[in-house]
Amino acid sequence: MNALLLAWKNVLRNRRRSLVTILIATVGCTAVLVASGFALYTYDSLREGAAREFGHLTIAGKNFFDRDEETPMQYGLADYRELTAKLEQDKRVRRVLPRISLSGLISNGDKSVIFLGIGADLKAEAEVRGPFLKLIEGSLAQEGEERLPAVVLGTDLARSLNARPGTGLTLLATTTAGGINAIDVIVTGIISTGWREVDKRLVYTDVKTAQHLLMSERISTLSVYLDNTDITPGVNDELAPADPAHAYKPWWEQAFYYQSVRAIYNRIFGLLGLIIAALVFFSVANTLAMAVVERTREIGTLRALGALPGEIVAQFVREGALIGAVGAAVGTVLAGLVVLLLPYAGMEMPPPPGRSVGYPLLVNASLPLYVITDATIIALCATAAWFVSRKAARKSIVEALGHV
Repeated sequence: MNALLLAWKNVLRNRRRSLVTILIATVGCTAVLVASGFALYTYDSLREGAAREFGHLTIAGKNFFDRDEETPMQYGLADYRELTAKLEQDKRVRRVLPRISLSGLISNGDKSVIFLGIGADLKAEAEVRGPFLKLIEGSLAQEGEERLPAVVLGTDLARSLNARPGTGLTLLATTTAGGINAIDVIVTGIISTGWREVDKRLVYTDVKTAQHLLMSERISTLSVYLDNTDITPGVNDELAPADPAHAYKPWWEQAFYYQSVRAIYNRIFGLLGLIIAALVFFSVANTLAMAVVERTREIGTLRALGALPGEIVAQFVREGALIGAVGAAVGTVLAGLVVLLLPYAGMEMPPPPGRSVGYPLLVNASLPLYVITDATIIALCATAAWFVSRKAARKSIVEALGHV
């Protein structure tokens, strides 16, 4: 305790210089915590979006993920009703949604464009997708009795076809037998996923309409939604080996955008962290180097009184650690304030490449991140103190006492 008190008094010898060094450590700590918190928020948002889009687990036919289908529904699921009933008995499973992937042409009579369709329970789809599937106009289901099947279009596709809720269109697709089938549909709603390329081609319809268009009773996949995203690996490792007749794929193996962004951000913020660490290290080293030079004769006196070189170095290390601790504490408080105040600032990030909408500028707080960052700042400052003091502590007593 006395050693720490002495170290603190030594830090206060030159208050202005020490204050500047503490501010550098504070800024470095705050910058790392805020930047890393932003990266964590981005990871969590992308992870949640991917899990909501694909389902925490996707179940398909044995060869569905490994081979391309030569005909529609070649590897589709015929026993999906039994499989759904079995999965819904698991308390960890929140919802199981059948989905059909289809493609073809959509026409308004004057113009035909390629569409990429999804046959699904539209209301359930909107519930699980949440904010990642935004209804722009109309509704997701038919209101009243309509003779024609309902479809929901992406915003850009609707604009291309000059379609609005109530507009009649025609879907054309290749059937499982290799023929061409066409059905008339009516637009009930217009949605946006936030992805321009997706919204240019997206068509949602119900499962029965998709099956009727493809002339098949099968579905493409079952999307399994769990109570918690974090339990996905354990559930996948449990269910997949017990069901060799089907293929299981967790969300992260399908979320290529998530993986790409995570890899890029890890490199960007990793490099930023290294630069900040170097700045903190050399700033503290510069401050303590000047202190060592000023106190060389003091070091000689301590040596003459019997102090060992290791004890003198330890004293400077404690001083550096105190500077780092104060800077880390203040930086942690500032980063916490940023986390608390940003939601009220209403700041938005611009749309990333390929997207049509931006997202909130928010920062996540993580206890392990804060502990690791604070410990790193303190360790850097202590290491800088050891680096600049070890040479002076090894000087002979006569040389140190004669220093000018």
